Amino acid sequence: MDWQAFFLTIRLATLVSAILLIAGLPIAYWVAYSRWRWKFLVESIVALPIVLPPTVLGFYLLVALGPRSPVGRWWQQMTGHTLAFTFWGLVIGSVIYSLPFAVQPFVASFQTVDRRLLAASSTLGASKFTTFRRVIIPLSVPGLVTGFVLSFAHTLGEFGVVLMIGGNISGVTRTVSIEIYDQVEAFNYAAANHIALVLLIISFVLLSFVYGINRNSGAVWPWK
Repeated sequence: MDWQAFFLTIRLATLVSAILLIAGLPIAYWVAYSRWRWKFLVESIVALPIVLPPTVLGFYLLVALGPRSPVGRWWQQMTGHTLAFTFWGLVIGSVIYSLPFAVQPFVASFQTVDRRLLAASSTLGASKFTTFRRVIIPLSVPGLVTGFVLSFAHTLGEFGVVLMIGGNISGVTRTVSIEIYDQVEAFNYAAANHIALVLLIISFVLLSFVYGINRNSGAVWPWK
């Protein structure tokens, strides 16, 4: 196994999951409690990476992060290189690609919080932020853990988006999924099998952990 690719993948998945834990909370809160009649459009945008082909998403991200886009030009002026085919380009693409796997469990967990508790907190003079911090978050921990773990596991197995915006640069953008692809292309099925088996075991352990949390807490998956 290419341990450099393995640890780069773990680093990528950890960073993406942490970013989604922070950025996904306000999005999930708004989706869970907003009464805007067109809210379904935002929900559709958040869920889009689930059904969108990775190559399509990867292509548009490649264009958005390239030197001809405003973001790409700004980044190039600041750093001297573009975001495409860099580790941070992978982070941005992975955050967008794994967004629904974090936000949907957060939303499902927020929606299970008893509204009477929120009303009681408001009656006692607590602000919305205080209610969120002291009532909603503690009661939603299983959902938050589920979202974190699912986004981590999803990032581990990314291929299409990673290949489109990161390429195959050793030590920079070469992840485990790309390593498996390279081994298969070289007809080295034994090596590919060993790497795939490691990912299979990690994914099984993570999903078993998530299902255990949901079973013990009575939480539900967001798509049930």
